[in-house]
Parts: sequence; structure tokens; C-alpha cells
Amino acid sequence: MNLSVDLAGVTLKNPVMTASGTFGSGQEFSEFVDLNQLGAVVTKGVANIPWEGNPTPRVAEVYGGMLNAVGLQNPGIDLFVERDIPFLKKYDTKIIVNVCGKTTEDYVEVVERLSNQPVDMLEINISCPNVKEGGIAFGQDPKAVEAITKEVKKHATQPVIMKLSPNVTDITEMARAAEAGGADVLSLINTLTGMKIDVNRRCFVLANRTGGMSGPAIHPIAVRMVYQTAQAVKIPIIGMGGIMNAEDAIEMILAGATAVSVGTANFTNPSVTMEIVDGIRDYMERYQVENISELVGAVRDR
Repeated sequence: MNLSVDLAGVTLKNPVMTASGTFGSGQEFSEFVDLNQLGAVVTKGVANIPWEGNPTPRVAEVYGGMLNAVGLQNPGIDLFVERDIPFLKKYDTKIIVNVCGKTTEDYVEVVERLSNQPVDMLEINISCPNVKEGGIAFGQDPKAVEAITKEVKKHATQPVIMKLSPNVTDITEMARAAEAGGADVLSLINTLTGMKIDVNRRCFVLANRTGGMSGPAIHPIAVRMVYQTAQAVKIPIIGMGGIMNAEDAIEMILAGATAVSVGTANFTNPSVTMEIVDGIRDYMERYQVENISELVGAVRDR
């Protein structure tokens, strides 16, 4: 039985990875999770300089998930290279670095710093607000998506994953723009914008007012967007959004994802990624599937 998957020439032992921002760079989870069992670890977003993130409170529990407005707090590329990469290299798993920035130059600076580092892929978070364009996220304008993808590809030595925002009218328009810009892989979905109000205090629960909604409530939306994107592009897709168990992961794969990222579920069950790997294996045994590639996009009408 073969669980390995190919993402732009990078072979993962299985299709299960962590979602950026929910797993740090693995240090906090390493006593609960055998990182050697994962297809890849996707790091928290890394910027060219340290980011403090948003003021607190910045996390809130909501029906079917959570809101976060952490604001991509991170220690910056220098500390990341010095501390996090050596830690992850101790494990037999692929390393995918999530890159964030406020201008195209910010992204390029990080990508160049990583060009000679022993990391396997780069995931470019284009849900960041583009400060030069008045704060609209890079990922909400197809021209900006194509332009930043092209620019990153000029400087990247590793395959590039473009992480798409669901906060758009047509996800396939953004997917095609990223593909046209030279993206090797797409990952989706990032969080949906949400809000929570404390009715007793009559104030916003999050200091930022809005936050990114994640968790099982968004899973059906994510599956739909992965399916639509798989019909629109020819490059591989990493599916994410409310994956809580192996069934959710398999649903993403049937919709057209080659691999999956698990995020919010890590907070409620730190060993969930390993359980999902085992669950996929059990499913393949039960249905006599020899190679996981047979399941990718295998959904059919009734």
C-alpha cells in the first residue's frame, strides 16, 4: 500500500501535514506528536523582520470552531533560520516554510534568505494585507496574485505553494492567476473573515474586531472550493479547512486535493495528525486501494 504523494517533485511519505500557524515549528507539539510520521511540517508564518502581531484578546471560541486575529506574530527570518530549521532537520519529515509579508519586497527578502537553506518547499501566504495597495490582501486581486507569484518564483530555489484566501468572489479566478504566475502547488483554504460580539458587555470580543474563522464549521466550504479549484487548474492542491479526522481528510482528497493540512484540530487533540495518517491507511485497506493517488479527485455523482 502506497501513501506517498508527489508535490512538484517533492515526495511526502503520506499526504498529511500541519497547517501554518497551528503548530509553531513543531517544538511545542513534539512531545505529543512523532514528527517522523507526518508527510510534512508547515511552519508558522515567517517575515523578514519580527512581527509583534495584533493586540490581545486575539483568539475566541465560536460555534464549530474559533476566531483568531493573532496577526502573524513571528520572530523573523534570522531567528527562524538559527533555531527552527535545525530543530526540524532532526526529523524524517519534509519542511515547508510559510512566508508572509506586507510588500512584495518583504516576501522576496525571505524567499532569498531561504534559497540556500535545507527546506523543501515554500508556502506563500497571500492573505496578508498589501500595505502599498491600501491594505487589500494580495490574494483578493487576481492581478496581484499573478504578479507576486511571478516575482517569488524568480527568486525561489524551492517549489512554491501559493496559499489562497477564501474571502473572494471566485476562488478559481485566484487559482488560475497563481497558476499563470508559475505556482507549483496551491493550498486552500485560508481562514474566512468572521466576528464575535460580547452581548453583555456590548463590545467586540477580539481587539482587532474581526478574525479568521477556522474549524469544522468551515469544512464544507473548503471542500467545495477545493473541488472547484481542482476543476480549474492542472497543478496539485493541498486541501485544508476544518479537517478534524481521517474522514474529513479523505473527503478533501476525493474532491481533488493531493495532500491535506490539519490546523485547528491540533488545539483540541495534539495527536490528531498521526490519527489521520492511520485512518487514511485503514480506509485504503478497507476499500482495497493500493495507491492513494487513486483517490485524488475520485468523487463521482451518485
